[in-house]
Parts: sequence; structure tokens; C-alpha cells
Amino acid sequence: MPQPPVLTAEQRSQALVKAAEARRARAELKEMLKMGSLTLAELLERSGSDINIDKMKVLAVIQSLPGVGKVKARRTMEEIGISDTRRVKGLGQQQRKALLEAFR
Repeated sequence: MPQPPVLTAEQRSQALVKAAEARRARAELKEMLKMGSLTLAELLERSGSDINIDKMKVLAVIQSLPGVGKVKARRTMEEIGISDTRRVKGLGQQQRKALLEAFR
């Protein structure tokens, strides 16, 4: 098994800062979904141009919608045929359409 690249202390700290910023941005997006200031349709529209949206797990996005919990999110994804580990970038057109129909 290959080993991860050896990073200098400076490179490591830069990577940690970058990762923290990405987590913060994804948390903001989930909060916006929860509050209703961002819809699922708008999020999916922006997915091609925003790397933070692309890297979000679909399950986390759905659970952030108002009135949707873990059970409903998993059940809906299972009905549509989306894996629990799927990220927004990996969704197909039919899956996107089915998600939008399920969570109007």
C-alpha cells in the first residue's frame, strides 16, 4: 500500500487551514438549507461551479432540509437508488430529477 506524501510542517498547516475552510463552507450551506434561504434545486444548480457543493454527501444535504430526518433521508435515497456514500457531484440527471420531485 503506498504511503501518503511527506509534507513539510508549513504544507501540513496550509492543508489543515484549507480543510477547515471547506468544512466551514459546507456547514454554512447545510445551515442555509435548514433555514430555507437555499433550496435543494438552487443547490443542485450551483453544484457544477462550487467544489464545496460537489464534495458534499447527498445524505447530509437531504438531512439538512427542513422536516427531513435520518430515516426519511435514507429511505428516499434507497427508493431512488442512491448510495449512502454518493456525493452531489456523482449524481446523474435522473437521480437529481427524482430528488427534486421527492423534496418539493
